[in-house]
Amino acid sequence: MDFTYSEEQQMLADSLRRFIDTEYTFEARRKSARQGESLDRGVWNKLAEMGVLGLTVPADFGGFGEGAASQLVVQRELGRGLVLEPVTPSGVMAAAVLSAHGSDAQKQEWLPAIASGERIVTLAYLEPTTRYRPESARASAERSGDGYVISGTKSVVWHGAAADAYLLTARVSGSNEIALFLVPRDSKGLGVTAYPTIDGLRAADLSLQNVAVPASALVGQPADGLAALGVGLEHGIAALCAEGAGAMEKLIQITGEYLGTRQQFGKPLASFQALQHRMADMLVQKELALSMAYVAAQALDETDPAARRRMLSAAKVTVARAGRFVGQQAVQLHGGMGMTDELSVGDYFKRLTMLDQLLGDSDYHLQRFGEVMEA
Repeated sequence: MDFTYSEEQQMLADSLRRFIDTEYTFEARRKSARQGESLDRGVWNKLAEMGVLGLTVPADFGGFGEGAASQLVVQRELGRGLVLEPVTPSGVMAAAVLSAHGSDAQKQEWLPAIASGERIVTLAYLEPTTRYRPESARASAERSGDGYVISGTKSVVWHGAAADAYLLTARVSGSNEIALFLVPRDSKGLGVTAYPTIDGLRAADLSLQNVAVPASALVGQPADGLAALGVGLEHGIAALCAEGAGAMEKLIQITGEYLGTRQQFGKPLASFQALQHRMADMLVQKELALSMAYVAAQALDETDPAARRRMLSAAKVTVARAGRFVGQQAVQLHGGMGMTDELSVGDYFKRLTMLDQLLGDSDYHLQRFGEVMEA
């Protein structure tokens, strides 16, 4: 896989960076986050116009049909700007699931709407007792006539309040099959409780009480649920790794500018060798994270499932560790100001911290990496 930016990719990166610098300002982002809004429809429509939401959606369904390399370009820029909007859960993860496992009718109805920004779809697979193990799902899907009746709870649904539909896992009654269903937000018996997360984004808990869905809501076959969900999670991990690398890149830039202007003993802080060494360590960690983001993107084209899981877990753990290091160093190098809400450094630190928890934390991915290596 060639990660040298093509002319089109460079133009897209430049356009995104220009948009973030001029229109998606930090002040506007913080205002949206503090008002409890992680979806600005004006920003969302602009991202759709730029092709961000339909980047990996097949061209037959209104997208651009780009691959993992282009996705890395976009997510890196979104990470630099700490973009709040649900690009990853909808434009990356849900689009990947429906493209790979959706029926023709589901693709025709939902993929063009995702690409245009008209609809938002997110994954709902976590439950209070399952940790990151989707195979332990307790939500049930009872067969009823030509459809199913779903009951149970889902927790920490990423951008759940903004979604128009959920790709939701449930165990089919009378079997060990975990099926994946496309459940509209307005389904009778579906309740949504939204709340903020530490990084300024939003999540939600879902309660399902006898939610009736037709057989056409099933994504693939009942036995395909975990495989279909896995496609979305893998694309999401690769996107998060690229986003984390972009956030670290911007945070190092912000810290360098601060050290260059802040005076101590009549000299800028950047002139002190000890602080230069710490900045160099941050840069090394950022480059390591970016390299592993490339590994994660390359893993999406890996045909061996075991090798793909190994590459993605290694990337997720490495990026999380690098993000924690860069974030902590940035806060410390800003001194007391780094602990306040006045500067953006805290927002970057919170986002980099949260990246470790999303789609499996380091403990989970270290265990998965070990299981793959042992096998």
